[in-house]
Amino acid sequence: MSFDLHLLLLVFVTYIIGAASPGPSNMRIMSVAMHQGRRPALMLAAGVISGSFFWGTMAATGVSAVIVQYAEALFVLKVIGGAYLLFLASKACRSALTSNERFASELSAVPKVSEWKLYRRGLLMHLTNPKAILSWIATMTLGLGPGATTSTVAIILAGCAVLSVTIFGGYAVVFSTVPMVRAYQKARRWIEGTLAAVFAGAGLKLLFARP
Repeated sequence: MSFDLHLLLLVFVTYIIGAASPGPSNMRIMSVAMHQGRRPALMLAAGVISGSFFWGTMAATGVSAVIVQYAEALFVLKVIGGAYLLFLASKACRSALTSNERFASELSAVPKVSEWKLYRRGLLMHLTNPKAILSWIATMTLGLGPGATTSTVAIILAGCAVLSVTIFGGYAVVFSTVPMVRAYQKARRWIEGTLAAVFAGAGLKLLFARP
């Protein structure tokens, strides 16, 4: 059994660039990590990872390529994903406009969100992200040539799954450290303002991008 190691390396590097680059999912994990701590961020990351692996499996079996061909299905995903990102943008914007004193008071009065709910939020964010579908299609198309075997598919999926856990989980761990939490507390309004801009930009792009 032989594999094209150069091709596999190219596939994995492509996946790392797409998954690790700043985007709505990573920014949300960062925000939860700095704001709520490591465990909640890891639960959110677990939802994102599950969504990523779902689309990876769909891409490997060719199902996601079929979905993309149906304009109605892609349109629904864009509307749901865009609306959800705009909702996150509005929350981040409100937080950015709130003074530190008032924010601390409101935070103490807000009931804790269950870990299962955070997981669902991460899953929803990734399942309704057309970019995730297209990125996985590109990744699998790159790695699965005419001579690709079931073993090749399994190695690509397993490798990307490990990278997904490392990347998204890494964001949750790194940004929940004491230095990062302190940095967030000092620059909270600027960070939330940046998050609002990122979420709003991504949401509007999804809603108004041409098919």
